Amino acid sequence: MQLNQDVMKRWSDAAPFWEKHREIIRQMFAPVTYALVEDGLIGRGQAVLDIATGPGEPALTIASLVGPEGKVFGIDPVVEMVEAARREADRLGFRNVQFDVASPDHLPFPADTFDGVVSRFGVMFFPSPVDAIREMLRVLKPRRKMTLAAWRLAERNPFFYSLSRVIERYVDSPPPTPDALDTFRFASPGKLRDVLGQAGAIAPYERVLEFTIEAPISGEDFWTLRCEMSETLRAKIAMLSMEQLTEVKRQVLEAFREYSTERGMSFPAEVLIVSGSKS
Repeated sequence: MQLNQDVMKRWSDAAPFWEKHREIIRQMFAPVTYALVEDGLIGRGQAVLDIATGPGEPALTIASLVGPEGKVFGIDPVVEMVEAARREADRLGFRNVQFDVASPDHLPFPADTFDGVVSRFGVMFFPSPVDAIREMLRVLKPRRKMTLAAWRLAERNPFFYSLSRVIERYVDSPPPTPDALDTFRFASPGKLRDVLGQAGAIAPYERVLEFTIEAPISGEDFWTLRCEMSETLRAKIAMLSMEQLTEVKRQVLEAFREYSTERGMSFPAEVLIVSGSKS
């Protein structure tokens, strides 16, 4: 099942901004990347698949960990994201990583290919998570692990709500349907773990990763980053009058003060790390 055209367009439109802010995004979510590596038992010399890699993370970080004797493949259904990932791999001079356009439920690899499969904040947007996870298990080697990261409850993540709560005062934002392709689709404890079990993963396991999102930038620059990262936010902001936008930005920057430090922005965060093995 392919992503619908509206979703594809949103991510295509966001790709230039994810590339623009790639280094800050890499730093912000580095703790999640290393949790995936740790829980997935990923090490030097291994072959690893990163699904929904976006502009190349966590694939590029993992490529540095598996070393030249290892190999990392990153796939994403959005052409613009894959092109951005390839540019960064060329810039870094990496020869052990390859990026291709592919859907998570139709992986272009033989069975029993990879020592590990990861996806960081991708599974929430899979049209058919069970089919995608079955594909991940197919390309995994026996007894190897797949590891996924999904956002926990919105109210536990001020990275999102410090901005969204202000905008919702001005723009009507009805809650998504229970299985909509949404950031917090798998926020409820056990929901994604149960999907892994349904797809055939052995011993599906879930843990909460509590960490800090660190962004070495000012509140003003963080406002820009968040608005540019999210096509949904940009669409809502476009609905505001100039006077409303000025007031929204003022209130958001005020809310950001709580998370501003001498080193930049610092947000407590919670993510679910969910893993399972192939029989």
